[in-house]
Amino acid sequence: MKAVVCQGNPVGGAPSREEIIDYWKQQLAAVPQLTEIEYRDNFSPDKLDEVAADKDVIIGAWIGDDVFDRAFMERHPNLKYVATLGHGFGRFDREAARELGVTFTNTIYGDMTIAQYGMGLLLNICHHIDAEAACYKESLEQHEAMNRKKKRVATRQIELYEKTIGIIGLGSIGFWMAKMAAGFGMKVVAYSRHKKEGAQYQFIEQVSFDELLERSDVISINCPLTDETRNMIDADAISRMKDGVILINTARGAIIDEAAMVEALRSGKIYAAGLDVVTGEPLSEKTPIFDCGNALITSHIAWAPAEARYRTVRVAVENVKNWLAGSPTSVI
Repeated sequence: MKAVVCQGNPVGGAPSREEIIDYWKQQLAAVPQLTEIEYRDNFSPDKLDEVAADKDVIIGAWIGDDVFDRAFMERHPNLKYVATLGHGFGRFDREAARELGVTFTNTIYGDMTIAQYGMGLLLNICHHIDAEAACYKESLEQHEAMNRKKKRVATRQIELYEKTIGIIGLGSIGFWMAKMAAGFGMKVVAYSRHKKEGAQYQFIEQVSFDELLERSDVISINCPLTDETRNMIDADAISRMKDGVILINTARGAIIDEAAMVEALRSGKIYAAGLDVVTGEPLSEKTPIFDCGNALITSHIAWAPAEARYRTVRVAVENVKNWLAGSPTSVI
């Protein structure tokens, strides 16, 4: 079988692309069914036909909306397996995939990693540690004694203990976010499309979307972007939140109506937002959300630690093995 692995340059520079490719080769050596493996740069939809060529397997595809349609699958009859290396994915022709026997999978590699980043955003909002450290250093460099009444604490400090966090989307990332929040002594409520069953969820109170909005001091968005979730956090949803709520989003920017969020940040309805994703990314210029001083925004890097990069390869290869064995995992 012929396969192609689409592997771009890491955003943080480490590990290098060469190191990751070497790791792919080590891991895929345990899959003898893949007799020919090509390694390419990042997947590009406009070169999709070139990438697929006569391949049976594509690993590392970006499953954007309507990229994989019936016409494409019919043009490439050899193609039977497509894997994105991310958690998220867009629309594809599921009916055609079933009829033509093409399996699509995602790669759940970074649930704990992304949840950790979400908690990092929340903790930074609550404690402003970099700003506090810089303020302390500046005061000493200026040879000023610490003024305990005015300068000891420069920012508002917020305790999470016994506050309520609402998790929207109780998948693998949302579940890890819930566990981490519970570790800080937070009360955890969650809304998910389907109620989660099992003893591991007993510490979580599963509620309706409306109840989550009304009760939460912190709201963490951890659901996929679908037609149903697009702009689910709109002006109406925000109006039903507590005054001074904190909003964390490590999922997809378009789940939030950004214009409504900007207005709420400016009015103080939303105390602060920690965002690793924004609408329309990747951006080439600032949008209005960047003018909100109470929005902490990073460039979709929650997935980036080296440990997660290597885990991605291992999980993706395990998914391929399971598909070849007739028991596919992470099917979307």
